[in-house]
Formats: sequence, structure tokens, C-alpha cells
Amino acid sequence: MEDPELITQAIANNVRAQRAHRGLTLDALAARSGVSRGMLVQVEQGRTNPSVSTLTRIASALGVTVARLVEVADVPMVRVVDKADVVAFRQGNGEARLLVGADMPMILELWDWRLAPGEHHDGDAHPAGTREMLTVLEGELTLTVYGKSHVIGKDDAVLFTADRPHRYANRAETELRFVMVVAEPREPHDSRYPLDSQDPREQ
Repeated sequence: MEDPELITQAIANNVRAQRAHRGLTLDALAARSGVSRGMLVQVEQGRTNPSVSTLTRIASALGVTVARLVEVADVPMVRVVDKADVVAFRQGNGEARLLVGADMPMILELWDWRLAPGEHHDGDAHPAGTREMLTVLEGELTLTVYGKSHVIGKDDAVLFTADRPHRYANRAETELRFVMVVAEPREPHDSRYPLDSQDPREQ
């Protein structure tokens, strides 16, 4: 696993660079992402280790993957990710591992999740058109989308629209492990305002 301090600094550099590239102020990014200006300042200065939810919000607002924000080096044409380089986020007694991600032609992320018995993770609504698909490797997942729950057992798979609040929960007595792909359109914002320009409503 990458050095946590190295990852924190990479996040700081990448968020700052992506925001500058789009000509966004901290206030504008805060408005788009729902992450406070104070938190964004801490992230860009490398003074905090942001959660998965915070990084997801920032990445969606910038139109990039979480993988792009935690990337330590430039991505080559073909990238093989060694298991020692996978970025992991603690989730209570569980763990969310971002295995790999891509930005073109659409935003894609591959995750490996582990949740201990009784634990859950609440996912924010992604931009319109976002889909998630996953398969359970161990245990049993209770997936709740827009208030309706679905039980996905070992070796089962599910595809769902993720542009609404959703929850992954382990209500069983054994550890839950599942692999998930997030597919998000490249244009998460109002199509009248390209990502490289500032929404006039935020000026």
C-alpha cells in the first residue's frame, strides 16, 4: 500500500491542479461539491486525510475519478497496478480499496469493499446517468437504493442507477466483501457550462 502521507500530498496537489485547470475558486468548488470551503482548504494543503465520501464529492464536482485525485504519478497508456500500490480507505472495521480508475471516454472506478458485520456505508447521489454494478464475493449485501432494500448473496450480481442516495450494509454475522464498478458520464454538470469554464451562476 502507498505511504499514507504520500497519498495525502498527492490528493492535495491533484485537487489544487484540477481546480486551477477549470478556473474554479474554492467557493465555486465548495458549491458544486457540497464540501465546505474549510475542508477544501485542508485537503489542498495536505492537512487532512479525506474520507471516501468527501473525495467522491470533490471528484464528481471536478469531473474526474477518485483514482485521478489519489494518483501519485502520471498514468501510462497501459497501467498495471501492483497490490502494494492500491489505495485503501478505512471504513470502521472494514475497508474500501480503490483498485484502478479511468477518466476517458467515461469515468470508471473499480473498488474492492469489505464491511464487518453490522456496518454500512452511505453513498451520495452521483451525477445523472451514473451506474454501479457489483458482485458479492463473500457474505451477503443489503443494498438500499432510494429507500428500497435488496439482498444480494454470494456470487450474485446487481446493476443499479446510482444518481440517488444508496447504502451498502452488512446485516449478516460474517464479513461482507464485494467488488464494484462505478460508471459515470463525462459531463456531470449542466451541459450549458463546460467543465473548463465557470458556471456564470457561481460568479
